[in-house]
Amino acid sequence: MKTLLILFAFFLPTSLLQAFDHSGFDSVLKRYVNDSGMVDYAGLRSNRSGLDAYLKSTAAVSKSTFDSWGAAERLAFLINVYNAETLQYIVDNHPVASIKKLGGLISTPWDKKNVALLGEEVSLNHLEHKVIRPNYAEPRIHFALVCAAMGCPPLRNEAFTAAKLESQLENQAKVFLNQTAKNRLDGDTLYLSPIFKWYGDDFEKGDQSVSGYVDPFIDGPTSGKSIEWTEYDWSLNEQ
Repeated sequence: MKTLLILFAFFLPTSLLQAFDHSGFDSVLKRYVNDSGMVDYAGLRSNRSGLDAYLKSTAAVSKSTFDSWGAAERLAFLINVYNAETLQYIVDNHPVASIKKLGGLISTPWDKKNVALLGEEVSLNHLEHKVIRPNYAEPRIHFALVCAAMGCPPLRNEAFTAAKLESQLENQAKVFLNQTAKNRLDGDTLYLSPIFKWYGDDFEKGDQSVSGYVDPFIDGPTSGKSIEWTEYDWSLNEQ
């Protein structure tokens, strides 16, 4: 029987054998993030060992190991690293009214090289714009990556995983696009978060327009409606 189990493991896809364990981060999110995506930063700061341990484990992942995973495993890992590093960044500087307060005179907080990723020290901007966006044609990442601001999509209180990634991203899209302070149809005007302006190219694929992309998620037809951008709230997403 032992020999059969070894042979079975040998022929399993590499991505299944090497799936990364996100349970530590999942526990942190369930404890310190409520159902509205608001974070108990004070509580997390007082008991940050779980977050620190998770980021130590993600920092230990080599590029060769990462490259051996399937696409869903890689993307779930990168989204979790981005969100966990953002939480750590806030906790390291808490209390703070906004993540934007952490930038330097000539740089933004997203330019600081405080992310340990695949043997390098990179910035959150590098992770999002040089790693995730160019390599994964998935506009729903913009509903999953959370920058610690009220204007962001709500932080999910569970870790992303390869097995649930599709349903998690779809749910994030539905939740965000139904936050009427950020996205709504009002008469002939489609009010949308500036996220759709900043990353318009990610949503406009082929003949697809931004209004066409959001149409399945918005209450009412969006075709032919004029678009206005809602105000982005940079205040901290704190309980």
